[in-house]
Amino acid sequence: MGDCEPVVPVLDEEESLIAALQLIAKALETKTDLTDDARKKLADLGTQLASITRPSENSDEGVHSEEEQISEFEEQLNGLQTKIMSWEGQESMLWDCGAEEAYEYLRCVDEARKLVEKLEGLCVEKDSKENELLRRVHDVVQTAMSRLEEEFMHLLVHNRMPFEPEHMSFRSSEEDIVDESSIVSFGDDSVDDVVNRDSMSRSSEDYIIELVHPDVIPDLKCIANLMFDSNYGRECSQSYINVRKDALDDCLFILEVEKLSIEDVQKMDWNTLNSKIRRWVRAFKIFVRIYLASEKWLGDQIFSELGSVSSVCFAESSKTSMLQLLNFGEAVAIGPNQPEKLIRILDMYEVLTDLMPEIDALYFDEAGSCVRMECQDVIRSLGNCAKATFLDFENAVASNVSANAFPGGGIHHLTRYVMNYMKTLMDYSRTLNELLKDEEKEDSVTISPEMSPSSEDDSASRKNSCSSSMAQHFRSFTSVLECNLEAKSKLYKDEALRHLFLMNNLHYIAEKVKNSELRTVLGDDWIRKCNWKFQQHARSYERGTWSSILSLLRDEGLQNTGSNSISRTLLKDRLQSFYLAFEEVYKNQTGWTVPDPQLRDDLVIKTSLNVIQGYRTFVGRHTINISDRQIKYTADDLESFLLDLFEGSPKSLHGSHRR
Repeated sequence: MGDCEPVVPVLDEEESLIAALQLIAKALETKTDLTDDARKKLADLGTQLASITRPSENSDEGVHSEEEQISEFEEQLNGLQTKIMSWEGQESMLWDCGAEEAYEYLRCVDEARKLVEKLEGLCVEKDSKENELLRRVHDVVQTAMSRLEEEFMHLLVHNRMPFEPEHMSFRSSEEDIVDESSIVSFGDDSVDDVVNRDSMSRSSEDYIIELVHPDVIPDLKCIANLMFDSNYGRECSQSYINVRKDALDDCLFILEVEKLSIEDVQKMDWNTLNSKIRRWVRAFKIFVRIYLASEKWLGDQIFSELGSVSSVCFAESSKTSMLQLLNFGEAVAIGPNQPEKLIRILDMYEVLTDLMPEIDALYFDEAGSCVRMECQDVIRSLGNCAKATFLDFENAVASNVSANAFPGGGIHHLTRYVMNYMKTLMDYSRTLNELLKDEEKEDSVTISPEMSPSSEDDSASRKNSCSSSMAQHFRSFTSVLECNLEAKSKLYKDEALRHLFLMNNLHYIAEKVKNSELRTVLGDDWIRKCNWKFQQHARSYERGTWSSILSLLRDEGLQNTGSNSISRTLLKDRLQSFYLAFEEVYKNQTGWTVPDPQLRDDLVIKTSLNVIQGYRTFVGRHTINISDRQIKYTADDLESFLLDLFEGSPKSLHGSHRR
C-alpha cells in the first residue's frame, strides 16, 4: 500500500469491550423515553464503534490485505448506497417520519463521509478499483447533501415562530398642536415603548425571542455540522441565508416598512412622510433591538461549532433589510431643510446613534463592515440635515410676513408655532448641543429698542440660564419672534388693538417659558422682563381705549356761560356722548379676543373698576341735574356689558332708555 498507514490490529480484549458497548448502545436506542438528541448521539457512537471493529474483523493476523480492505469498503458502500438512495424520489421529509428515521439517515451519511476520507487516504490510481469506489461514494454523498439541504430548509421554514410586535408592550402618546397656518405647528411628541431611550442600556439578551422552534435547533445544528464536514458548507450557508433573508423581509412587512426609492420619498407630502418616519423609528428599534438580536442568537446556536460561519450568515441574510431601512434614512436626510422635519430627523438621528453600539456588536467583523459603515454615513447625513434645519429656522421665523392684521388681536399662529417648536426641542437638548457644539453663533439680528432687554438684564439672564449652544440660539429665536410680532402689530389701524395683540402674544410666550423646560434655558430674569413688557402693553391698551371715554365724565366745560352752575344741556350731551362711545367700544371689543382666561378676567376686572367707579361718581355727583330718562344704562348694566368683552364674537347694544 506504499506510503499509506497500515491498519493496526485490535486486541481480542478490546474487541470484546467494543462488542459489549455496541450491545449497550443498541439496547439504549430501543428505549422509548430517550430524547432525540440522545438517540442521535447513540447512533453516532454505534457508527464509530462499527468503524473501529471493521478493520480487525475476520483477521487472523491483524492485517488485511489491500484487496480485502477494498472489498470491505465496497460492501460498506453498497449498504450505505442502498439506504441513502431509498429516500430519493420520496416526497415526504425525513423529520416528518420521526426522529429515529432521520437520525438513521444521518448516521448513514456520516459513514459515507468517513468512507470518503478513508478512500482518499489510500494511494488511489486513476483506473483503479479504489478510484471507482471513491467516485461512487462521492455521488452518494452528493445525493445525500442535496437531500439534507432540502431537509435543512424545510426545518427552518416550517418551524418558524410567529413574530408579533403588538405583544411587545408598545404604547405611544402624542399631543399635536392644531395646524392653524401655512407653517405646521408641533406639539409634544414622543414614542415610549419597550425600546425607548431609557431602556437603551439593557443587554440584548433581554430581547431575545424564539424565531425557530427550539426543538429543531439540535437537528439543524447536526445537519449543518455534517454538511460542513462533508465540504458542503457553502450550500448549507446559502440555504440558511436565503431562508432567513425571506424571514427578515417578512418581519419588515409586519412592521409596515415599505421598500421606497429616494424619488418616492422626495415626492411625499409632509403628512405622509411624517407618518412613515414615525413608523420607521418604531420599526428600527424593534428590528435591531429584538429581531436582529434574536437572529444573531439563532445563527450562533446552529453554527456554534463552525467558527465565523454564524457571523457571515447573519451579515449576509440581514444586510438587504438593514440597507432598506438605512436607505430611507438617507432619503429623508437629503431632502429640503423644512422646519417641520426637524423633530422627526432628530428622532431618526437619536435612534441610530443610540443603537449604534449594538449594531457594532452584531456586525463586529469584516462580514458586517458594510452595514456598520452605512449606519455611520446615515448618522452623519441626518446630523448634518438636523443642524442645517435648526439653523435655518431663525431665518424662517424672521421672513414670515403677513399682509393683513391678525383677526381679533389674539395669539398669532407664528407665536404658537415657535414656542411649541422650542418647547419640543428641549427633549433633544443633548443631541442638539452635540450637533451645535462647533457652531459659532453670530448675533445678526437687529432688535428694536422696545423689544430688546437691557444689557444688565440680558447679562443676568445669561448668567442664570444655560450657556449651551442651543440656549444661545433659543434666545435669538425669541428675539426674532418679538421683532416679527412688533412688525405684525403695525398692521392694526386701532392703537388699542395693536397693544392688545402684543399683550396677548408676549403673555403667551412668558407663560410657555415659565411652565416648561424652556425656563432652564431662558431664565427667570428673562421671564420677568417679558412679563413687564406685556403689562406695559396692557396699560397702553387701557389708556388707548378708556382714557378719552372717561374724560367725558369730568366736570370741565359743563358750566353755563358766565355762571358756576352746571348746564343741564351740556350735561345731557356729555352723558349721551359717553353712552355712544361705550357702545362703540362694546361693538368692537366684544369681537377682540384674549384667549388666556386668567388674563382676560384680570383685564376685565381692572377695566370695570376704572369705568364703573368713574361712571358712578359722575352720575352721583350730578343726580339732581339728570332725569331718569337721561340714564340709558345703570352702573350694573355697564358692568355686565364689560363681561362680554374679548370673547371674539362681535355684539351690539340695542337697549333703550330705562323705563
